[in-house]
Amino acid sequence: MSQPTLPAASPLPSQANAFDAIKRALPGLLAWIIALALFFPIFWMTITAFKTERDAYSMSLIFSPTLDSFREVFARSDYFLFARNSILISAGVTVLCLLLAVPAAYTMAFFPTRRTQQLLLWMLSTKMMPSVGVLVPIYLLWKNMGLLDTVSGLVIVYALMNLPIAVWMAYTYFNEIPRDILEAGRIDGAATWQEIVYLLMPMALPGLASTALLLVILSWNEAFWSINLSSSGAAPLTVFIASYSSPEGLFWAKLSAASLLAVAPILLVGWVSQKQLVRGLTFGAVK
Repeated sequence: MSQPTLPAASPLPSQANAFDAIKRALPGLLAWIIALALFFPIFWMTITAFKTERDAYSMSLIFSPTLDSFREVFARSDYFLFARNSILISAGVTVLCLLLAVPAAYTMAFFPTRRTQQLLLWMLSTKMMPSVGVLVPIYLLWKNMGLLDTVSGLVIVYALMNLPIAVWMAYTYFNEIPRDILEAGRIDGAATWQEIVYLLMPMALPGLASTALLLVILSWNEAFWSINLSSSGAAPLTVFIASYSSPEGLFWAKLSAASLLAVAPILLVGWVSQKQLVRGLTFGAVK
């Protein structure tokens, strides 16, 4: 005769509650770990900027804060000139990209063809090409056109580089807008530019605002093209940071001070506009 099987022991209520609490807390704990790991380089750069060069090579958190590195940075170079160039370049790239991306995204979203998706994928595929692959032809072309070491030259390069992202994001936002609203505008006699300005833009404003913020961040942080296509007149803050790498070695305290001065404005902009950025990036995610 077969022995009767005993029912499996069920976990005690206290154990079940503990497991449920761990499951609920685990995503938050992982999020905190990732956030701290991402924040640590900024934290270390900040405290290193207030160290002496001797203390900068130590891993100690106990030191006497000093502003000597900041004084030397301001004395060595014109920080405000680099900052002005970064502001002009970022603003110019954002405006130019939006002026080109909005009409293109409008056409592809509301008047699609059989090749619209292929065109979008082709535009996005250009971002996968390494920038160094086109450095020589761009450099020679910019030299012949007199665009080397000019703000306008960097604005054009940055805009061409970030335009696929701007078109993709604007297309995604426009694709979520009901067609009936635009059809009602056409029935009332609205022209194409009136549809875009008075109907489309207000409804897609959160998404376009997040696109503009992303373009500002990408332009502000771009280093490859700025280092290779500018020297002094139009050099942005990325060149300002790179200037502290010398054959004599890296001066970590001064480099950290220069880096902190360069990233502080864009960090402040991102912190202030984080709600708008998240709102725009999630625009149309839930119907």
